[in-house]
Amino acid sequence: MRLGVLDVGSNTVHLLVVDAHQGARPLPAFSHKIELHLVELLGPDGGITQEGAQRLESFVAECVGIAEDKGVEEFIGFATSAIREAANGEQILREIRERTGLDLAVLDGQAEAQLTFLAVRRWFGWSSGRLLVLDIGGGSLEMASGFDEMPEVARSAPFGAARLTKDWLPGDPPDEESVRKLRKHVRGGIARVVGDLVRYGRPDRVVATSKTFRQLARVAGAAPSAEGVYTPRSLTRADLLDWLPKLARMTAAERAELPGVSQGRARQLLAGAIVADAAMDLFETDHVDICPWALREGVILRRLDGLPDEWL
Repeated sequence: MRLGVLDVGSNTVHLLVVDAHQGARPLPAFSHKIELHLVELLGPDGGITQEGAQRLESFVAECVGIAEDKGVEEFIGFATSAIREAANGEQILREIRERTGLDLAVLDGQAEAQLTFLAVRRWFGWSSGRLLVLDIGGGSLEMASGFDEMPEVARSAPFGAARLTKDWLPGDPPDEESVRKLRKHVRGGIARVVGDLVRYGRPDRVVATSKTFRQLARVAGAAPSAEGVYTPRSLTRADLLDWLPKLARMTAAERAELPGVSQGRARQLLAGAIVADAAMDLFETDHVDICPWALREGVILRRLDGLPDEWL
């Protein structure tokens, strides 16, 4: 079957079309995305601005048309923390449904962590043993651990790179005091849930997903995306510690010149690095493996698992 998935994230809105059936690896057929940075478009009232809502609605309508053109048989749409926490999130979803006919499901943080964990488990397999999965999004940080396809423990914290940059790091580059305060804030929050995630045992493998981790790994010397998804990539804490002070001194324009860093995400890379460093330190891991699959793939896999036998 041809399946379309629309991911309304805090940074990027991404349409992915895949060809897949139960028991098979989903094969990407088409991708279309835009960086809206919804988490940065929150007004003083806690709602997404009218301009942001209109841009989102227009892009969703565009994606619905593209899905029809590409022969999509089933279209799934979901939204994460930016819509989930916006004061006008329900109104935006209602207007999108009325204009496009697409009913976007809102995933809570725990569901995000669980579905991302599923994708990582399928990618690395059972031989990886107990997994700890870390995912830094634009609005939140997801953490999950376990032996099976669904984690034993899943937690979400409001430590997304875009959110933290907006709330804690004014200035370009930010001053040392702002960086120090953010570091303290993030470490305090992650420390509160470390015990929950290692309660059943230390991980055999720590895996990181998300654009933030991929960009940090690329800056530290990991293979470029042109070498393909099957090329192993990782990020060591030693490399991260080496790059953190450099990133703190750079402007967003200077970060955008680093390998693998997009202009739209350059400003938030420092906050992402602070979260990545805190998580790796507090979970006592000296490196993370980078997984190319994350939440979108988890949603796809969960849907394919539910297909009836006649699809085989």
